[in-house]
Amino acid sequence: MFIPTINQMTDKAEIIAFMTRFSFATIVNNAAGVPVATHLPFQVTERDGQVVLTAHFAKANDQWQEIEKGRSLVIFNEPHAYVSPRHYENQLQVPTWNYVAVHAYGQATLITDPAAVMKVLEDTILTYEAGYLQQWSGLPDSFRQKMMNGLVAFEIVVDDLQAKKKLSQNKTVQEQKSIIRELSASEDTNAVVTAEYMQREIPRE
Repeated sequence: MFIPTINQMTDKAEIIAFMTRFSFATIVNNAAGVPVATHLPFQVTERDGQVVLTAHFAKANDQWQEIEKGRSLVIFNEPHAYVSPRHYENQLQVPTWNYVAVHAYGQATLITDPAAVMKVLEDTILTYEAGYLQQWSGLPDSFRQKMMNGLVAFEIVVDDLQAKKKLSQNKTVQEQKSIIRELSASEDTNAVVTAEYMQREIPRE
């Protein structure tokens, strides 16, 4: 990912927090020279100082057969918003797009141990709807086994983490504040959240 120095995210905790918040990401692999992609919810954890991504494919999705053949790219890319040049003091400006994105590269490993696969599922439930875990646990074992047989779990130990926040850092504070005001008032949730991230970049007065 092209990342100018001013837009580079280097705080690992900040990067992990972003990935955790926007955990519905895109995994990309190479299949016979053709990029293939699937959109999945990921668990983001740390193990021995390394970021680990965990998720599962539907077994009917052939992409899982490719992930151990080469490195994977997982893209986390929300929020984003259009920025009008009317906010700038200098008229020699053009429209742009503000966004935050993380590209995580690493080698995927399939998870085959039934207990480990069950943990992937239960961790996913705990993340997105903890209250459902009791219902899940009470379902017939035959049903839960059928569900497990229909998926393929995997993990990726990230070896290259590229993170970018393009949030008008190259503009004046007044210009940034003008953009934040407009985005904050938008009916577009993405714009509002982009303004939230922009506000974090404003120097404290």
